[in-house]
Amino acid sequence: MIKYLFFFALSFSFISCQDKSTDTKVTKPEKEREVNIAYLRSDGDSTSTYTEVIDFYKALAKNHSSITMTEHYKTDDGQPLHLIEYTPKTARSNSLNILINNGIHPGEPGGIDASMLFFKDLAEGKIKLKENIKIYSIPIYNIGGAKNRNSHSRTNQNGPAEYGFRGNAKNYDLNRDFIKSDSKNSKAFYEIYHRVEPDIFIDTHATNGADYPYTLTHIFTQQDQLGGALGQYMNTQFIPEVEDSLTSKKWEATPYVNVFNRPPDGGFQQFLDTPRYSTGYSTLWNSIGLVIESHMLKEYADRVEGTYAFLKTMAEVSAKNVSEIKEKRDKNFKHFRELAYYPIQYKIDTTRYRALQFKAFQADTLKSEVTGFDRLKYNRDSSYTVEVEYNNKFKATDSVKIPKAYIIPQQWENIVELLKWNSVDYQRLSKDTILDVDYYRISDFETSKTPYEGHYLHSNTQVKVFNSKQHFRKGDILVKTDQRAIRYLVETLEPQAVDSYFNWNFFDSVLQQKEHFSTYIFEDDAADLLKNDEKLKERFEEKKKGDKNFAKNWYAQLNWLHKHSKFYEDAHLKYPIFKLRE
Repeated sequence: MIKYLFFFALSFSFISCQDKSTDTKVTKPEKEREVNIAYLRSDGDSTSTYTEVIDFYKALAKNHSSITMTEHYKTDDGQPLHLIEYTPKTARSNSLNILINNGIHPGEPGGIDASMLFFKDLAEGKIKLKENIKIYSIPIYNIGGAKNRNSHSRTNQNGPAEYGFRGNAKNYDLNRDFIKSDSKNSKAFYEIYHRVEPDIFIDTHATNGADYPYTLTHIFTQQDQLGGALGQYMNTQFIPEVEDSLTSKKWEATPYVNVFNRPPDGGFQQFLDTPRYSTGYSTLWNSIGLVIESHMLKEYADRVEGTYAFLKTMAEVSAKNVSEIKEKRDKNFKHFRELAYYPIQYKIDTTRYRALQFKAFQADTLKSEVTGFDRLKYNRDSSYTVEVEYNNKFKATDSVKIPKAYIIPQQWENIVELLKWNSVDYQRLSKDTILDVDYYRISDFETSKTPYEGHYLHSNTQVKVFNSKQHFRKGDILVKTDQRAIRYLVETLEPQAVDSYFNWNFFDSVLQQKEHFSTYIFEDDAADLLKNDEKLKERFEEKKKGDKNFAKNWYAQLNWLHKHSKFYEDAHLKYPIFKLRE
């Protein structure tokens, strides 16, 4: 039994907004119904603790056969990750599956509360989905952060009275961890994700990059990055249908307002969700991804109701389009398995945009009482509608040829473990083998000077391609790309990709030269090299002529010659993942 701490009367028959083009604030419900759930206090400004949330779902599963609750692996906090499943009587084996992830940032708890109400209404038959659909939810993903409750870490947030903290038990931001997987939470998520195989993935958040009248904003995964038939369908049919359905319920939503410290009425561009983020990860598995971003300056009850409306709308629209979504998703898997080249870098296409009728607050520039400099202040009593350019088209700027297979030497056990967690098919070589392969040498890269989520990230990585016949040992890993995990493999194993394992520092040991030379002895070896290799001598002289700094630096010259001799170690800057040649 749930111990009900408080009583709260709240309506989830969708309530009308004020009839103004300048505001979308929720008005008082016309018809209220009682919802006895412990997480909401009588003033509508409280959210349940982790224990209360889990107790609620245990009771819901006990009282309703359509609800099941399972435990998966464990998190950095020590608790397992829970998965709630709603299975209607109409569901069959080949169902369309929706997975909702809540509380990745527990200071943004609206989705936690909205999902409790959503699953309660599903269980009690107040929401009827007649098509072949199942709905899953992770009640709270960041358990450690949810237990670390306070009332101030979300600076300026308008309620609830208490909430969790963004960092998890090890102080990771879990929405930067989906590729690098430093947390146990991510491994539990992998277990859930590949069990559910969601066609639709939803992550619930709250945002405050600017102020504007909307309660709801959304980040659907970038359509060009999702690609194929599914990306086209999502952009031209699915998103418009979701937006229209929300509007018909008196909930207006706008694309995520991707600005910081400037007014949004000058336009903005779509957020590019690379694989470190939840919907970037779901893109690798050809799922339609959505981040619901409610606005943290709106009343908390409004944010919960808005998120509930969005979840309900997503379920309804998905249920009406089961066959088309699954067909387009299957086409996407086929499309990427047949590609010769895979795009790994994108940039905004400034020539194409979507015109938005955007509702904005007047933005004034005032003198700061604190600093004396100009400051931005929004006037919520003055609002207007303006057409803005929303740049939501990206174009690929670089691509790589997809190999038939990757070969991973067995000593890179951390990589192999991540392949296992991500349901990647692979095999081990049964005997020592010589294979014809391409391999990379890292020619250039940049490294962040400040830590980011436990790493000093690399970026702008450049490589040179070489080929050779390479000896591999019994037990080394052969990973064929003709499989459902092809996008995951390319995005992680190609070092130039934004969120590659290389860029996340998994291979930093190859960046350090282990053996060096004694200059006073190598002088004689260097002289012999130049005497015995005329072509090397020509290249050496050309470099001195073309590089003044090199010509003035005796050590740089000796070092260059050492790196072009038999003495230089093969492992330095050699990327240790190989690509099987055709």
